[in-house]
Amino acid sequence: EKVVDNGKPKKDFIPKGFVVYSEYFGDLNQDGIDDCVLIIKDTKPENIVTNRFETEVDRNRRGIVVLFKKGNGYELAVKNYNCFSSENEDGGVYFPPDLDIRLEKGNLILHYAHGRYGYWAYTFRHQIHDLELIGYDASDNFGPITERLISINFLTKKKLVKTNLNPQEGIDEEVRRIPDGQKQS
Repeated sequence: EKVVDNGKPKKDFIPKGFVVYSEYFGDLNQDGIDDCVLIIKDTKPENIVTNRFETEVDRNRRGIVVLFKKGNGYELAVKNYNCFSSENEDGGVYFPPDLDIRLEKGNLILHYAHGRYGYWAYTFRHQIHDLELIGYDASDNFGPITERLISINFLTKKKLVKTNLNPQEGIDEEVRRIPDGQKQS
């Protein structure tokens, strides 16, 4: 008689002293079944501190656990318990980068948005027996102006860099174009 291994419940993959910060679902191993990505957070009391604004904040780091669906449970694909900073880091003169997790077209995308300063994103795909980094994208901005875009495809080993040749052109003045044949009002 065949014994079916149904995997383990999600809670079995959360290390002691951690809580689930957020969870995401999507098919990462191309088997037609939604897998699970857990963002976990440490709960060490010594990392709850008073920031420079005299506000108590939780500076415990966050981690990731990627689980592939197996029967009624899950099996571990990848784990890293402290790879992400706290959402309460001190961003200096600006807010800290905002981590966004996306599962799109079989890819796991770790996207950091940094408001008017741009973004950077890492794209992972399940290859053979592991999640591999297959892409990196970034935008360097100065307010509303994009100064540079970078895209690296590690599968094709190609890098594309687009640089704004006039990054400060017209920053202080609005430029209007009037269609031919019309008068300016």
